[in-house]
Amino acid sequence: MKQYDAAVTTKGTNGMTGQLRDLGKAAVALALIAAGATAASAADLGAKDDAIKLAMLEWSGQHISTHIAGQLLQKLGYKVEYVTAGNFPQFTGLSDGTISASVEVWMNNVGDVYPKALEAKQIEDIGKLNLETHEGWVYPKYLEAMCPGLPDWSALDKPECQKALASPDTAPKARFLDYPADWGSRAATILADNNMNLTAVPSGSEGALVAEWESAIAAKKPLVMMFWAPHIALAGVDVGWIKMPPCKTPEAAHCITPPDVDKIVWSGFGKKWPAATVLLQKLSMDAAEQLKIMQRVDKKGEDIDAVTKEWLEKNEAVWKPWVDAAKG
Repeated sequence: MKQYDAAVTTKGTNGMTGQLRDLGKAAVALALIAAGATAASAADLGAKDDAIKLAMLEWSGQHISTHIAGQLLQKLGYKVEYVTAGNFPQFTGLSDGTISASVEVWMNNVGDVYPKALEAKQIEDIGKLNLETHEGWVYPKYLEAMCPGLPDWSALDKPECQKALASPDTAPKARFLDYPADWGSRAATILADNNMNLTAVPSGSEGALVAEWESAIAAKKPLVMMFWAPHIALAGVDVGWIKMPPCKTPEAAHCITPPDVDKIVWSGFGKKWPAATVLLQKLSMDAAEQLKIMQRVDKKGEDIDAVTKEWLEKNEAVWKPWVDAAKG
């Protein structure tokens, strides 16, 4: 500061020298304010030595979104842990802070645990992931030869389709492969709403759901099931989506629409990790890009950390604005 003042006072008359000295002091004051702002911005990392625990749920796409989020948080200077959790049980962890954040939550499948935790202010919804989604009743296109009238939902009740889809445990009704029981069953509700002659049979897990789909495709067997996209199991397969019956009520349990995908954090997250909050708010995921990563991880067996790291290296223009915003 003394050097700056001395440089200023070497110029001009005595009156001008005083004015310049005042300007110099003002400039230094502004510089100090700016330095303070930088320090405050750096402090916005918050509790950077406490690991941010990210939920790892049951499906591949969520793993990809989570690993990308985790690696970006590490770039900011945070420690990250990945915590295995179930789709519904995750909200218990998010509510008490044992899970810090979940970055790909499909809002059509949160039951009543999400609204209860939100109302109790135990969790916070920090925005959309902007993942373009599709969910509904999917079938392999060759089924249309066995079930005339597809993709209209009414075709499933026709005798020839009923016969094709029936199984020993559901006959004489057709069999509908549903989500695992602990995911909830909107499909069963919709079948009942419309008096459809199908029995919803829950799958044991996502892995079992995919395995049956792939087995049916390989053998060209008839199958209709509840599913979603983007998903690696649909890559390279000619599929159809049932045109759904009209909703009987506006309640979520009676309707299937393309779901929103949100990012949920523990209610204390923003105060504890301010910069991380900004980053996760900015985080988004492109469905086509996610599917490309899925193909490498699920089909080729490549390491998810390595593949997501490579994606980040090649797509800095996508994520750098998020990190810059978090740095302030």
